[in-house]
Amino acid sequence: MKRILICGANGLLGQRLSLMLSTQTDYEVLNTSIERSFVFDNMLFDYNQLDITNRSDVKSLASSFQPNVIFNAAGATNVDWCESNREETWKVNVTAVENLTDAARKVGAKLIHVSTDYVFDGKNGPYNEEVQPHPIGYYGRTKLASENAIRTAGIPNVILRTIVLYGSGIGVKANFALWVINNLKSGKQINVVDDQIGNPTYVGDVALAMIKSFELNREGIFHIGGGEQLSRYDFAIQAAKVFDLDASLIKRIKTSDLNQASPRPMVSGFITLKAETQLGMRFLNTAEGLTLLKHELQHIGRN
Repeated sequence: MKRILICGANGLLGQRLSLMLSTQTDYEVLNTSIERSFVFDNMLFDYNQLDITNRSDVKSLASSFQPNVIFNAAGATNVDWCESNREETWKVNVTAVENLTDAARKVGAKLIHVSTDYVFDGKNGPYNEEVQPHPIGYYGRTKLASENAIRTAGIPNVILRTIVLYGSGIGVKANFALWVINNLKSGKQINVVDDQIGNPTYVGDVALAMIKSFELNREGIFHIGGGEQLSRYDFAIQAAKVFDLDASLIKRIKTSDLNQASPRPMVSGFITLKAETQLGMRFLNTAEGLTLLKHELQHIGRN
């Protein structure tokens, strides 16, 4: 039986991985996160508290569990916070990944890691996997450093870059889609930029790509992104439509109006042909992803 170690299991992507793998009988899954308890404690999933920035703890747990693959869904992702908290960001996004690569090497495991479009400067997207990265903010620089640590570690690995990740989870921080929906439901006016372009990506697609890259024994870098490229503003308008909310509350602005701490890649987006062909993926477009999100939130509301 193959053993899977999930890091960051309490986060948006980690929760989705845990749920999807819980239906598989071919795997023994150990969920880990820095928190003392697991959001799915009531479901009797195997869980261990783990601080992946602690080298000895990572080594000890990997040695005892002996995973065949490590899914790293952990990381510091608030780009403005990362810009202002560089030491902690490096610790979580780079040092922790170095700890995981060392542990993977010692136990002979594959490492499947999630990266970001922020490794690019956003001047001429959409990008394929062959384009040379050029991050413009500290978050992007740490994610590129983590990629380089993995690629030079001499272990089997997959790096999945994703972009504007959205979805639902228990106690997860408000991703862009949830921020839009929650504010509109409260009748609040929101300002949304129309000059940041990308492929908003449904969390289930990223989790499925991670699982498929392991099951199909792939290696290398794959771009994982939603089925269409559009601005943050147009995404918000579609969210209002799918959720039957008042789109007149959405005000169009420019990124320069926000005075954000970290620069953003403006014209980003991914070409996902490699993932479509080698992983057998068909990525959801915005309407499909938001419709799934609507059903999930309705289900949560009934529980």
